Amino acid sequence: QVQLVESGGGLVQPGGSLRLSCAASGFTFSSYAMRWYRQAPGKEREFVARITSTGGSTSYADSVKGRFTISRDNAKNTVYLQMNSLNADDTAAYYCNTMIYSSNYWGQGTQVTVSS
Repeated sequence: QVQLVESGGGLVQPGGSLRLSCAASGFTFSSYAMRWYRQAPGKEREFVARITSTGGSTSYADSVKGRFTISRDNAKNTVYLQMNSLNADDTAAYYCNTMIYSSNYWGQGTQVTVSS
């Protein structure tokens, strides 16, 4: 079965950096685009970044453009989210996502808290 397992979250000071990872299994990872979403307390889940199956194209939410970088290693079945210049508005649970045959799959999420 499809499994997505996020890791790398934690507490970071404003201006700091974190790298999130999402290990995928149960499907042909290299054939599917991958996405990161996030959900802050009391808010709806929102799109953060997307990467195509080959990694040749990426897209970002305006709120993270220039600060976050999505990448993938198809040999390791892993997608990453490098987050720089973090601020309090980035505090949220971050989720890895893929869509296979119109079905959405989600990981359990990893919490990122930006605070001094």
